[in-house]
Amino acid sequence: MKKEIFGIKTIVAIGIGSAVFMILARFASIPTGIPNTEIQTAYAFLALMAVIYGPIAGIAIGFIGHAIKDLTVYGSPWLSWVIASAVVGLIIGLSWNKLNISEGNFGKKKIIGFNICQVLANVISWFIIAPSLDRLIYAEPSNKVYLQGAVAGITNIITVGIIGTILIFLYSKTRIKKDSLNKE
Repeated sequence: MKKEIFGIKTIVAIGIGSAVFMILARFASIPTGIPNTEIQTAYAFLALMAVIYGPIAGIAIGFIGHAIKDLTVYGSPWLSWVIASAVVGLIIGLSWNKLNISEGNFGKKKIIGFNICQVLANVISWFIIAPSLDRLIYAEPSNKVYLQGAVAGITNIITVGIIGTILIFLYSKTRIKKDSLNKE
């Protein structure tokens, strides 16, 4: 079965995924003690959706979900972090064909590959993109934004590494393994 990068299922996944991301980001997060920086379960869910539906869904869910969360919490989106969330979804989503969890296989090799990908996505997004855009767009002080980015990056790496891996593993177990049916 050929996977579509932008079909009806992807569009529906973007709508539902953005809403779930927003709800998780608002109500299933833990303050870190660093201003406006929380331990977010939403990124584990974003990783699951990006791995299932691909990079278009990943970028859209990260962008829309984070923007709506910011609108409902702060009154306007904090664009630098909204973009960083979209980049996390995009980069993890680029692994969808390689991981291909719809085949029902998410073993040790794929788990390692997924975690290398998510660490890379989080490092690029939270250690580089978010704080750099904070400086460029909002003229925020370097020491503040790079600390926030580092805390967000580290906590997202851990959250996605644990919860995201578990979610993807459990999802893969609901799929029928390729070549698992035999003719008698």
